[in-house]
Amino acid sequence: MKINNKEIEERVKHFESVCRREGIKLTHQRIEIFREVAQTGDHPDAEQVFTRVKGRIPTVSLDTVYRTLWLLKDLGLVVPIGSSRERTRFDANLSTHHHFVCGSCGFTRDFYSSDLDNIQLPDAVTSFGQIEATHVEVRGVCQKCAKKQK
Repeated sequence: MKINNKEIEERVKHFESVCRREGIKLTHQRIEIFREVAQTGDHPDAEQVFTRVKGRIPTVSLDTVYRTLWLLKDLGLVVPIGSSRERTRFDANLSTHHHFVCGSCGFTRDFYSSDLDNIQLPDAVTSFGQIEATHVEVRGVCQKCAKKQK
């Protein structure tokens, strides 16, 4: 899923604004790493970001990509997706949305649902702690993998 240029530029401007406000240096590598996550809807993991950015910045290291992605997470600019047992993927779409994840290949895409946005959580959930956000992750088999399985 390709993100439109206007949305990408809005995300990059927000990124730059947050970095300036927090006193974080706007390096070329950080901008390109954020832009890579911001311009795609496939929720890349650190290795995918590294491979894509390395084509534009041959000197970037995998360590720099990891450190930058976790910095972006700490700044609230990306959201990590997936359990800790899996490779963490990153999402720069901060609007309310949910995810479909293929259990076979890891294909991940956003979807929107006002019904899920307004889901009523059971009271028992609040006994675990303070709720900051609700996110629904639907797991299944993508069309490509389903065709292979037939």
